[in-house]
Amino acid sequence: MNYFKSFSERLLQMDFGDFQDRALELFEFQARNNPIYKAYLDARKINLASVTTIEEIPFLPIGFFKEHQVISGRPKDSEEFYSSSGTTGMITSRHYIWSEEFYLEHSLHLFEREYGSIKDFHVLALLPSYLERKGSSLVRMADYFIQESGSAHSGFYLYNHQELVEKLHFLKSGERKVLLLGVTFGLLDLVEGGHELPKMDNLIVMETGGMKGRRKEMIREEIHQLLKTGFGLDLIHSEYGMTELMSQAYSKGDGKYNLPPTMRVLIRDVNDPFSWSNRSQGGVNIIDLANFYSCAFLETQDLGRIDSDGMLEVLGRFDNSELRGCNLMLN
Repeated sequence: MNYFKSFSERLLQMDFGDFQDRALELFEFQARNNPIYKAYLDARKINLASVTTIEEIPFLPIGFFKEHQVISGRPKDSEEFYSSSGTTGMITSRHYIWSEEFYLEHSLHLFEREYGSIKDFHVLALLPSYLERKGSSLVRMADYFIQESGSAHSGFYLYNHQELVEKLHFLKSGERKVLLLGVTFGLLDLVEGGHELPKMDNLIVMETGGMKGRRKEMIREEIHQLLKTGFGLDLIHSEYGMTELMSQAYSKGDGKYNLPPTMRVLIRDVNDPFSWSNRSQGGVNIIDLANFYSCAFLETQDLGRIDSDGMLEVLGRFDNSELRGCNLMLN
């Protein structure tokens, strides 16, 4: 418990130059204290002493979160967890957390690094499907942003589009910026619903990804063009996160995500998960240091590329992988 408290406090103060040392420290801790990760390393016959750089760290396939309690250290008497969405018959992931307070403070810290104080925003959350189930980390994050904004106009919207449109009209001439955070199919339903949407200079539309089986899958460029036309905006922002991560990355409209100090992405070969890609794109492996209580080293089912500035572009999903909230088609 003292280790988690100390590590979490250091995360809030770290910068990009601290990453490798923090990652190697956490790897050694989790390799010894996370039973699932330890068993995975043992099965691969990994010599811990041979791991001296982040490129040498083995990554746990993200599917382990569906079948096992991925916990570092001794499980608490009462475990809190976030769960992923899933259609009927799918096994959902469970991400066991050390402290919801840490998750919320950390998420707000990452948002404010990119966008400034949350108190400068009215936060409107259009999250149908997420609101209709329990255990969504996105809903808890949005709820915290709503509370911390201190605005009486901030709030959640389910399918009450007309009420949301009226709120946008009311806020279009205010001094605060308006953050409309929405699941992709909800935002598309809104702009295609025949409503008279206001043209707003103070509006940021941020899609979180996800059709949730409600609409056909579309490439990001097509989605963003529809949303830009519907809202009269030049750019659509995006949030990259998932149940199995404690950190989020943000894109301000070019489809490339600026990674926070607690996150690093490495690109693996699409045919050999134990090798790094020698091309510009491949499978996305993520180190999220905020996953200190679960596992920080995850082999995801996303396809992506890293540009010369270290920005992440998500291209799609591996074939035959289950759809999740931020599923995209490979373009």
